[in-house]
Amino acid sequence: MKHLLSIESLSALDIDNILADTARMKSSRGRHSEQPLNSQCWALMFSKSSTRTRVSFEVGIRELGGNALFLAAADIQLGRGEPICDTARVLGRMVHGAVIRTFSQKDVEDFAAFSGIPTINALTDEEHPCQILADLFSIRETRGSLDGLRVAFIGDGDCNVARSWIWAAARCGFELVIAAPPKFQPPASLLQRAGGKITLTADPLEAAVGADVLYTDVWVSMGREEEAAFRLAQFQGYQINAHLVSLASPAVLVMHCLPAYRGKEIDESTLESHAETIFRQAENRLHAQKAIMARLVKNSQTRC
Repeated sequence: MKHLLSIESLSALDIDNILADTARMKSSRGRHSEQPLNSQCWALMFSKSSTRTRVSFEVGIRELGGNALFLAAADIQLGRGEPICDTARVLGRMVHGAVIRTFSQKDVEDFAAFSGIPTINALTDEEHPCQILADLFSIRETRGSLDGLRVAFIGDGDCNVARSWIWAAARCGFELVIAAPPKFQPPASLLQRAGGKITLTADPLEAAVGADVLYTDVWVSMGREEEAAFRLAQFQGYQINAHLVSLASPAVLVMHCLPAYRGKEIDESTLESHAETIFRQAENRLHAQKAIMARLVKNSQTRC
């Protein structure tokens, strides 16, 4: 594993190794025996705003011995039209790794190809791999295993988070049910490519029955703000609330990748009732991303 560009690009073994490393990172926080990023500088290139992603990566880089250099799109020539391949070839000679949060999946892939340094997809319109790896760890941390897991994703079934869940289910072998309005379901070509035990429905109640995990995300993703009124109308009835929770497994985990808009994709009382799970899920981004960076650095040194 040279980069982390998508869940699609990972094998089941890659995922299992990252989850095992995440557990070690979490249990040894504050007393790591190794500093794999010692004397390294990693660039954080963000075209999209962030709270959890930026803080977790900056803290994680520092805890692994490195330094973080935050670069907003408006601060560098990339924001003025410089090709990604040129930016990559410059930064590849100056920094040791890159974390990119942007719109186009191709930009992240091109940066990895041209820079020659470990590159991490911290969110694109296509996938959100760091989020889903932290989520898988959070589930395994609670349940002990992903075996026999049934995940119900409620809401926009064609967003980046849902797409990464599709690939995670295909790679790890658990069941995924996506409940979304017909216009917001993932394309059949994606499901055919992924394989696995993935089903679609327009009925959130059907999806929730017996679910071990009820998962949701915002209805209006970044870059879709002009569609807000249309989306809010389409997603009425797709809220995670007490009734939906009552249909799921008695030990259901209610999860949200945040930020949450109470009263829309999840109601206030349900979020607060499951806040321990949701905010531990957010915390685990730190540990999962440290595991990812440490593994990429180790693999790059092995190749040398």
